[in-house]
Amino acid sequence: MSMPIAPMIIRGEVITDNLVEVGGRGGDLTFQTPDAHRYIDRLPLGNPARLADLYALKFDEILDFSEALGERLNLASNPHLQEACELSYLTAPTTPSLVKASYMGLRHMLAREAIVEAVESTVGIRHLEEWVPQKLIDGTDIEVRCFGARTLHIVAGNAPGLSLLTIIRNMVLRSDAIIKSPSNDPFTALAIARTMIDMAPGHPLTRHLSVAYWRGGDTAFEERLYQPSNLEKIVAWGGFASMKHVTRYIQPGLELISLDPKRSASIIGADTFASEESMREAAVRLASDIGALNQKGCVCARVVYVQSGTDDDGLERINRFGGYVYEALQGLPNSLSTPAKAYDRNLKSHVDALRLDDEWYKVIGGKDGEGAIIVSQLPEPVSFATILDDRTANLVPVDTLDEVMDAVDAYTQTVGIYPEALKDELKDRLPLFGAQRIVSLGYAAAMKWAAPQDAIEPLRRMGKWISNQIASPETTAAPWLRPPVA
Repeated sequence: MSMPIAPMIIRGEVITDNLVEVGGRGGDLTFQTPDAHRYIDRLPLGNPARLADLYALKFDEILDFSEALGERLNLASNPHLQEACELSYLTAPTTPSLVKASYMGLRHMLAREAIVEAVESTVGIRHLEEWVPQKLIDGTDIEVRCFGARTLHIVAGNAPGLSLLTIIRNMVLRSDAIIKSPSNDPFTALAIARTMIDMAPGHPLTRHLSVAYWRGGDTAFEERLYQPSNLEKIVAWGGFASMKHVTRYIQPGLELISLDPKRSASIIGADTFASEESMREAAVRLASDIGALNQKGCVCARVVYVQSGTDDDGLERINRFGGYVYEALQGLPNSLSTPAKAYDRNLKSHVDALRLDDEWYKVIGGKDGEGAIIVSQLPEPVSFATILDDRTANLVPVDTLDEVMDAVDAYTQTVGIYPEALKDELKDRLPLFGAQRIVSLGYAAAMKWAAPQDAIEPLRRMGKWISNQIASPETTAAPWLRPPVA
């Protein structure tokens, strides 16, 4: 088999020249891609006036384009997606069935109604289409409109849908996007961009999308590209080290929108143990939140606080519940979760060590990379909680929910809660400690882009909000007519 090529896309042009050899994350695949250094002067849009063709489009025309693209992003018939999917089996952090399920779901993200709902609930379609007027109490008239921007997107590679979400956001805002493909998913954005080129090569939405791969941390390249003359915004997904690296380039005129790594947790209330039925239901829901995407997403539960009590009866309850969760984890559909692609060796050594400490921890499973439930026998998480992965979760017994608040901080993204009624008690408290998203247990991975993300509204942040202020002495007090100070 010949070495695969990941082309570079620059605003409708597919480039396969000046190839260099690079490796995908994990070392399972080597591929070729154009040397980004050779195209550094072509990647930026340059003159911002070139965005004007996007403003000749009506929002309905953007929706028409999106709908047509969705029809073509059918894995069964799209050769670009088929090739990307096959290659992603090697580079993705998840197993083939999860990768394939993600690719099969891409076209549904482009449903007309879904895009309208998301845009209307965040930016507001009217603000993208026209100047929206408002009269202030002092008589001043203002008009506000949201404009697109020249933006670099450093996309995460733990789910193919993130590349398409980036492209959708770029289209509805009428922005110009350069997508830096991640090493663990270098093919998805390319496949979508190539489909757009096949469908409508001269369309403004096609001509304002570029996709390229370069090695992260290439300072010589990035110092030239990451300049306010080239870009107005950087949207960065990534780990701590990559975020720290990107911040070195931020300066006046270049804004960073950070979608940085988070940890998520779950809270299981005391009423869960009122019946065997509710325990079983909570176990299935929790297994879903642990196992979705094989725990590769920030949304996935890792430490679970269980209001079982910490006395002997309470420990018996949580240990039995842990068994139910492990059992449910093994029964999840392979489109949602599977045994790990490669169970983390460092994590496994920690888990295996706890098996020898059965006074303080009960370890259920985890011997064959299928995932494990670690049930603490004291009200404290395991010391390695920050590296829990590959369907490995830690259940922690508590007597009161006040104990949970100490564990919530600014790194806490999603908190899944059961029973549902418990949310009313917690939804006004958890945000004070840093929680950013509260969700019904079992739905952590069912992200809705009509809702905020990481305690911000990315779509609003990605736009440029411009105001036009209209005033005259007849309607608004004039600064130059103020009486002098005695």
